[in-house]
Amino acid sequence: MPQSWRADTKPHKFCPGCGHGLVLKCLGQAIDELGIQGRTVFGCDIGCSLLSWDFFNLDSIQTHHGRTTPVVTGIKRARPELICIAYMGDGGGYSIGVQHLISAAARDEKITAILANNTQYAMTGGQMAPTTMPGQKTETTPYGRDPETTGYPLHGQEMVASVSREGAYVARGSIANLRQLKSFIKKALENQMMEIGFSFVEALSACPTNWRTNAAETWDFIEEKMPVYFKVGETKTPAVGQEGARLNG
Repeated sequence: MPQSWRADTKPHKFCPGCGHGLVLKCLGQAIDELGIQGRTVFGCDIGCSLLSWDFFNLDSIQTHHGRTTPVVTGIKRARPELICIAYMGDGGGYSIGVQHLISAAARDEKITAILANNTQYAMTGGQMAPTTMPGQKTETTPYGRDPETTGYPLHGQEMVASVSREGAYVARGSIANLRQLKSFIKKALENQMMEIGFSFVEALSACPTNWRTNAAETWDFIEEKMPVYFKVGETKTPAVGQEGARLNG
């Protein structure tokens, strides 16, 4: 268990098999390794991500749906010496909160946003979301998502990369490769610590409860099907030694 986790709130409240716990474990390990627990603020969204409000031994705040990014931005502007993290699901980041996420990236806010993508609105019963893949069955697409009617999945990580500045760090990881995902999150936090630019990590996550999948089917969906539409890797990295960057550690 990461030292930055709050032990008395474990076991956590997420459903069995949910990917949020794994994403948050990677975040906790990155915070531990960087030694920034004492100056980190954690903000989480409505949706399943709200169950992380008491996950960490950190100053934490739970915001209105889609508003985590601007709240964390405000904290960072008021206290720039803090390390500020906005944690959300694909609904909070790519639907109701997409305008805030894009605007923060365009303004090059010195925060770190982490988004768990499980391809549907999980907390409200598994309806179609901007990330739902073609043919995927949800509560509102019982015969599978039809791109002719509802369009194709939103590539949010690529969208953020396209509007962010040169100093931004943008990547997509997966709970199928926790070592890589932790590395991406750690780099995103370091980008904020060095005051280089906005940082964003999307994490491909699982929701077997709403996917109605067993363990093998869940893993196949995460490891084989999701990366077809959501390519894993670093999309944007700042130049090493960029002028003006300094480490406040």
